[in-house]
Amino acid sequence: MSLATESPPVLSLALAGTRMTPEEFDAVEEWDEDYKYELIHGILVVTPVPLPQETGPNELLGHWLLNYREQHPQGGTLDYSLMEQYVRTLDSRRRADRLIWAGLGRLPKVKADVPTIVVEFVSAGKRNRQRDYVEKRGEYLALGVREYWIVDRFRRTLTVCRSGQEDQIVPESGTYRTPLLPGFDLVLAPLLAAADLWDGQE
Repeated sequence: MSLATESPPVLSLALAGTRMTPEEFDAVEEWDEDYKYELIHGILVVTPVPLPQETGPNELLGHWLLNYREQHPQGGTLDYSLMEQYVRTLDSRRRADRLIWAGLGRLPKVKADVPTIVVEFVSAGKRNRQRDYVEKRGEYLALGVREYWIVDRFRRTLTVCRSGQEDQIVPESGTYRTPLLPGFDLVLAPLLAAADLWDGQE
């Protein structure tokens, strides 16, 4: 199916698989809020809203980052962090769980400034794992993202990806520190516990 309308469409599950240009996707003004939308190599991909097992730890990470920015002596390194934002590539609009900008010295331009760090919380399923560990990894690093963090509640790990370097695996008991956010400690166990809290909930 291809897009054959002069006015921007209302995005919905029915349009999954539609061919679109990045410009057509960016022009959309209305959508069904029960779903999330990405443009992947010119194809509209429609997925359900994230589970609390993903949004819970994401909010906790956002809380930590805000505290770091406001209270740590080196917190000014963090320009800003936003959840549920698009990463713009030449032919795609990837929805990322969290974007982090650091070292700009100003408020980022969300549509223009490549994020310093991109964070994804892995969803269940082989297809989602392939997307997060392989597809997004390649696209984000090629774009110039300095670090890509993959928080995996199933493997109980944090994987840190950097261009031209071997991936760093942080175990559940570990703490990750990056020179991009000096003095910031990412303690993995509480993030995974925030995901576990929702297991078994309807």
